[in-house]
Amino acid sequence: MIEPQGTSGPIIRLRGVAKSYYRGSLEIPVLQGVDLDVPAGGYVALMGPSGSGKTTLLNLIAGIDRPSAGELEVCGSRLNDLDDDDLATWRAGHVGFIFQNYNLVPVLNAFENVELPLLLTSLGRGERRDRVEEAMALVNLTDRMKNYPRQLSGGQEQRVAVARAIVGDPDLLVADEPTGALDARNAEEVMGLMERLNRDLGKTILMVTHDPKAAHHARVQIHLEKGVLEKTVEVNR
Repeated sequence: MIEPQGTSGPIIRLRGVAKSYYRGSLEIPVLQGVDLDVPAGGYVALMGPSGSGKTTLLNLIAGIDRPSAGELEVCGSRLNDLDDDDLATWRAGHVGFIFQNYNLVPVLNAFENVELPLLLTSLGRGERRDRVEEAMALVNLTDRMKNYPRQLSGGQEQRVAVARAIVGDPDLLVADEPTGALDARNAEEVMGLMERLNRDLGKTILMVTHDPKAAHHARVQIHLEKGVLEKTVEVNR
């Protein structure tokens, strides 16, 4: 069951986080000395121009990449201390992912796509079915469970992707340009859905976006410039 979550203490805590990549012997700094606290139940939009480091920061917090320096504590775990296997296990248990291009498996129908993360758990078939049906109801697509991605609109595909992200009841949802491939109407529908997940279920959401309209659905906007957190703006909704 997807349960409402509490709002005590920071779910994300970063101190002095930096990330560089290397091209031969040339160091290319992407993030520099990032300090960040996000409370449980927060909804943060990471904004900034291309190359500002926002997707890199999202990937570090989600445990997809590792920092060059600094400390990351997310969902009660110090990510610096986890090896690759433990980090993969941590991601599966705590993080739901929403991508710009949906990343649905074309040979699976909507129900099967949403069920995918649960196949890695010990849940039986009946409990998996119940969880998928609950997630599909939350995104208002119970009548599309047998449809394949090619039979869905872009907005419906992204809602299936949201259902897949929440079906395991993660502590944290990370979204990388979730409206980037959608028209204005479908983008607003998806953002309204994410706002309800935050408001009604207390889901903590960290979203990268270029879209000011999408960012307005967040509670806080954080602006990055050349790998540095430049300013934080609270959103009056």
